[in-house]
Amino acid sequence: MSTPNPTVAPAPTAVIVEDDPAVRDLLVEVFESAGFVAIGVENGFDGVEAVRTHHPRITTIDVNMPGIDGFETAKRVRAISETYIVLVTARAEESDAVLGLSIGADDYVTKPFRPREFRARVEAMLRRPRGFAQREAPSALPVPQPAHEPEAAPDGWTLRHRDVRVDAYTRTVHRSDAEVVLTRTEFDLLRTLLESQRRPRSKEDLALVARGDAPGAAYVSDFDKRAIEAHITNLRRKLGDPAAEPRYIETVRGVGYRLTVDDRAER
Repeated sequence: MSTPNPTVAPAPTAVIVEDDPAVRDLLVEVFESAGFVAIGVENGFDGVEAVRTHHPRITTIDVNMPGIDGFETAKRVRAISETYIVLVTARAEESDAVLGLSIGADDYVTKPFRPREFRARVEAMLRRPRGFAQREAPSALPVPQPAHEPEAAPDGWTLRHRDVRVDAYTRTVHRSDAEVVLTRTEFDLLRTLLESQRRPRSKEDLALVARGDAPGAAYVSDFDKRAIEAHITNLRRKLGDPAAEPRYIETVRGVGYRLTVDDRAER
């Protein structure tokens, strides 16, 4: 009788919320081939309970489902878990992608999809650090902590544009004195634009930043570019930056995005 090796990490779990049995079985097969324990359920209610029970590393959610739809399911999942969320749907409208990403989804994949490309997208996403702080169970009594000054960022880790300050060391963003809470992708896009200053960054470049890929390392689809548009829309909304009269991020038609002119730098 063999003894289990205690040094072998348990396989990660994936929850698939999909009412179409054929698509659900396909996603289960994709995840199992990637080394996951895959759990498939057919509706949003069961999906939320599966996430609560199994603590998956990644959860895929179909948008069009009876009962509660995928958007509401994603909101409920995000409220209880830091799992990566991928919305899988036949709806390719930009407004749907904006809504899905704004409620906490990490990616938005349209049907039909190619299994190998889907797996590659998932593997690229899992290489990126989560943008959410790890939750800890509250203790019975608070433990007093000694007072101390916050650790200062090393030189070169703070980026500024107008009244926006990005601390790449602590991954925090402030507008004036107020903190702006961004997702991991929104933070990475804003940091990239600040590092590039007035040099335009194409949607293809920014899609690779969002996926954590090296420049030119992978194919960028039209949907990847629409997802960047959705992320920039959400980023502008959080910064209070209207696209019609931008203060921070301007659109370069036919190319992508860049920072606006900093009036203070022009003086």
